[in-house]
Amino acid sequence: MCVLVSGGLDSAVLTWYGMQDGSEVQPVYVRTGMKWEEVERRWLGRFLEAISSPRLLPLRELAFPLGDIYGSHWSVGGGGRPGYDAASNADFLPGRNLILIAKTAVFCALNGIERIASGVLASNPFPDATDEFFGGLAEALSSGLAAPIRIERPFAHLHKEDVVRLGAHLPLELTFTCNNPVGDLHCGDCNKCAERQQGFERAGLPDPTTYVKQER
Repeated sequence: MCVLVSGGLDSAVLTWYGMQDGSEVQPVYVRTGMKWEEVERRWLGRFLEAISSPRLLPLRELAFPLGDIYGSHWSVGGGGRPGYDAASNADFLPGRNLILIAKTAVFCALNGIERIASGVLASNPFPDATDEFFGGLAEALSSGLAAPIRIERPFAHLHKEDVVRLGAHLPLELTFTCNNPVGDLHCGDCNKCAERQQGFERAGLPDPTTYVKQER
């Protein structure tokens, strides 16, 4: 199984979850030029080291830079990043799942991997997170690559607090979910930090994260 990983809670817990049935997990990180990637990648390395297992393969990095089409979008350094109180769909990154999965599928087809797992949650409001999208994409990729490709979403029925509870025994302090990092720390002032904080709060568990802006 290939697991698409970022440094965030959902894909981190999914990486552990994917090994629980005895499967060998190949984590894949796709660099697209987002301004938080260097920090995110460092935290991801720490998390993967902490959950090391014979069934967890070394991280594979791919690159699919988006600066040439995203232009001045906030995610690549432009203005207008979503603030703490922004709506849940304010951090939409056009084509993100399409881009991440397309390149990963080519890697999988060339390496005999049939399953790609994504940490999409039930609360994801974006057009590239629907059943129809993933079903159609898997069919197109399998046809175009002449190789069986299955896209799995084990957490598609879960919300953030459910994932926090599922991974409560894991080193979640080593995960990273922030649109505007300050050094290696969460800013505490963007909508991803808000989502993270609310996930721990709704799960009824203490948040182990250090935020630069601690008080709201």
